Amino acid sequence: MATASVAFKSREDHRKQIELEEARKAGLAPAEVDEDGKEINPHIPQYMSSAPWYLNSEKPSLKHQRKWKSDPNYTKSWYDRGAKIFHADKYRKGACTNCGAMTHDAKSCMERPRKMGAKWTNKNIAPDEKVETFELDYDGKRDRWNGYDTSTYARIVERYEARDEARRKFLKEQQLKKLEEKNNNQSGEDGVSDGDDDEDDLRVDEAKVDESKQMDFAKVEKRVRTTGGGSTGTVRNLRIREDTAKYLLNLDVNSAHYDPKTRSMREDPLPDADPNEKFYGGDNQYRSSGQALEFKELNIHSWEAFEKGQDIHMQAAPSQAELLYKNYKVIKEKLKSRTKDTIMEKYGNAAAEEELPRELLLGQSEREVEYDRTGRIIKGQETALPKSKYEEDVYINNHTTVWGSWWKDHQWAYKCCRQVIQNSYCTGAAGIEAAEAATDLMKANIARKEASEEHAPVAEKRHITWGTDVPEDLVLDEKLLVDALKKEDERRREEKDERKRKYNVKWNDEVTPEDMEAYRMKRVHHDDPMRDFLH
Repeated sequence: MATASVAFKSREDHRKQIELEEARKAGLAPAEVDEDGKEINPHIPQYMSSAPWYLNSEKPSLKHQRKWKSDPNYTKSWYDRGAKIFHADKYRKGACTNCGAMTHDAKSCMERPRKMGAKWTNKNIAPDEKVETFELDYDGKRDRWNGYDTSTYARIVERYEARDEARRKFLKEQQLKKLEEKNNNQSGEDGVSDGDDDEDDLRVDEAKVDESKQMDFAKVEKRVRTTGGGSTGTVRNLRIREDTAKYLLNLDVNSAHYDPKTRSMREDPLPDADPNEKFYGGDNQYRSSGQALEFKELNIHSWEAFEKGQDIHMQAAPSQAELLYKNYKVIKEKLKSRTKDTIMEKYGNAAAEEELPRELLLGQSEREVEYDRTGRIIKGQETALPKSKYEEDVYINNHTTVWGSWWKDHQWAYKCCRQVIQNSYCTGAAGIEAAEAATDLMKANIARKEASEEHAPVAEKRHITWGTDVPEDLVLDEKLLVDALKKEDERRREEKDERKRKYNVKWNDEVTPEDMEAYRMKRVHHDDPMRDFLH
């Protein structure tokens, strides 16, 4: 509650209060009486008659408008500068060791430090200064001209008069030079001019000089304003037209929007310009900097407090709202520190036990970063980009890069091993070499097949198949080849039917040339047009 008169009232009570105030102003109702029994003038505005909220005034009173602190001991006198009270002949105990005065010590002595102080030489003892103590009132403490010596203003007047005299003398010399030149030109034509005319011209020139001097100080630009009724008047042209208007900073139609009704431009009209050369960065720059944010937080706090039931209003009692907000921040900080101490006491502080990096302990690192005047990075560490909600830089299966970091022949792969199969295990540099060897082998097979097709007869072309380098002098055993073909057929039947698979499987790692030939003969060729009809 700010005051007793600003308390919450219903609509009916408010109407009755207004009618009572109107009746008091008209003299139909008796005037309001304060706590001392004195009548209060009903024509006094409410902002003057209402006491501040921090005085806790429950009754109407004008005591807060009166001088409440008065002391007859207050004085408006000032220190007597340069006054001396006593001049001693010899050094006294406790006096300044430098000059011998009793009113200060050697540390506060304003004289030149002597080679041998007055304490040891007992000569040139300085007189004691006059020390005064005043108790000034409210106006005396804040009077900036209190104790000002008016005689010092005479020097200022003399300096300005000397400047004006020198200026007047200079202008007079210029006028005399012009007059002599004019007389010399006329003497060649009409002879010697009359002396009285020269004196008259000189007086006129001096009058012009004095008039021009006065006009220099009285020059004020004015414009005449004519209203509809025919009345005219002079209006001072006080608008500064040196600064460029907001809407002229950028004439691009797609630049920052300018509202002519409120003369506001929220965005920056020149976002790409040098910040050191810009004097205007948009209205939003001022709304989000300085004390504007603090004022917004104060407003939000007063609204929330009013919604929770506290009688607080930012416009009616700003000092009360600011005091409550200050107390709220203090209590909030105490509560946060108490909660933090409770948690640390219960669970401990693992962060304090960790050893800090050497860069943080010594306050230095080997990274060189260069900034400009506005704080932007010119050279060195780049600005970190904001990360998305998806996981980034997650390496799996011993990879050092992510999937899709390498591209070749319309296929994505890992850059570390160039594997085109996703979620595969990283093979490193050996995998890259193997992939290159496989590519070279495939190219060699293609070249060999093309060469064989060109030189082989037509009847033998159908027997040429894809494969690795098969020696031409390879000799196969017909009986072993038949057994190998039977084994290959059994293996294929087991792959088709899971029920025919044996439990105790014995693997034979030795592969004979007949087994390889049987595998090549039985495998399905994808370029064979009859592969779908094979059993």
